[in-house]
This record gives sequence, structure tokens and C-alpha cells, in this order.
Amino acid sequence: MAMPKKGSRLITVDGTVFRWRVSHRPTYSQDRKWSPLTFAVERAEEPGSVLVVSLPCARPDNWGGKRMIVIRPVLVVGCIQRALEQGWKSGQPGSGFTLSVTEDELTSLLGEQPQYLIPFLWGMIPEGGGIKDLPRCTQIWSRDKR
Repeated sequence: MAMPKKGSRLITVDGTVFRWRVSHRPTYSQDRKWSPLTFAVERAEEPGSVLVVSLPCARPDNWGGKRMIVIRPVLVVGCIQRALEQGWKSGQPGSGFTLSVTEDELTSLLGEQPQYLIPFLWGMIPEGGGIKDLPRCTQIWSRDKR
């Protein structure tokens, strides 16, 4: 099953170009905070099996107060490398390959402690922050309000 090209980003890992994307809209269970943040990866040219990466945090657009993380390219590269080590055949057609990342693995994939954000009223506060951090919050607006 190929993933949509719209909204995907290109990234090169060990000389192979991949496309990755987070779904623009959460699934019903992601919106209700029943499942973790996921993103999909496939080869840009001659796509085969799709890699689905599951992270131990919520989507950035959740409003339930669950901590979240922004997916950065360093994390995508680390997940692709780990999946290839675990047997993902990115060039062969077939069913999807799932990689579930734990809290401990997240730190090693990023090369540093993850920087979580927590939704608060109109924006985001860094995890462990408080009212004094409000001026430094990142404001998040819905796509509908633009």
C-alpha cells in the first residue's frame, strides 16, 4: 500500500531517498488519545513496503493534556536505520513493517533527551514548565482558523 505523496517530506538515509509523513488528520482513536503518534515511511523511487513508526507520545494536535513531541529529521533517520536493521525490506512489495519505539529508545534515536511539549489553553508549554513559561509558549492554531 503506497502512501500519499501530498504532505510528505524527502530524507536520504545511507544513499537511499525515502518519503515520510504524519497524517494531516488524526484517526478517531488518535484524536481520542487511545493510540500513539505514528508516521509512515517509504522509498521515494520504486516504493515497496511501508514502514509505520509508533512513538510513545501523543500527536501535536491533541487537546487532552497528553505530552507530545515534534518529529524531527534526526528521529526519522534513526527509525529508518533501526527498521532496516530489524529486517524491513523497503524495496520489496509486501505488507507494512511496524516499528514501535519505546521511551528509552527515543532518547538513543534522538541522541539527547526528548523535549516534550504539553498543551495548555492556547499553546504549548515545555514539559516541566509552569506559568512563568507562558510568554515562551509556542502558539498552535487550528487549520480552520486561518
